[in-house]
Amino acid sequence: MAEKRFELEQVLKYRVDLERMRSREFAVAKQDFEHASDQLVLKENQMASLASEFCQRHGELECIEELRMYANFFSRKRDEIKDQKERVEVLGRAMDDRRETLLNATKDKKVLESLKDRKTKEFKQAMNQKEQIFMDEIAIQKKGSRSR
Repeated sequence: MAEKRFELEQVLKYRVDLERMRSREFAVAKQDFEHASDQLVLKENQMASLASEFCQRHGELECIEELRMYANFFSRKRDEIKDQKERVEVLGRAMDDRRETLLNATKDKKVLESLKDRKTKEFKQAMNQKEQIFMDEIAIQKKGSRSR
């Protein structure tokens, strides 16, 4: 039985490639987001550790300069954490955008795949129908030749 070529095969191949590309973009965005999130957790843990150390050493500090150094360091760390949180939010939005783009690419591909499946099914049904008509015709011709 002859296979009918799907008219939109090139478009389907393009959509498959596009989905693959969008999947890679999403994976990179997710990796960036996770790395930034890990960095944020690390910075927050460092800050907590430093705060604990400061509380323990608070009574041992002998001059105001040491207190000022701790205060400046805490301030800088808070700013770093705030910046990292903003970076995580930006990367989270970028990851969500990439996810949405990937979902749309997947939907577009699936639409064409289902169309291809439907066309293949219709073609097979038409071929089966033609084959049945042909077999019926052969049966009729055999019957006709026997009755002569």
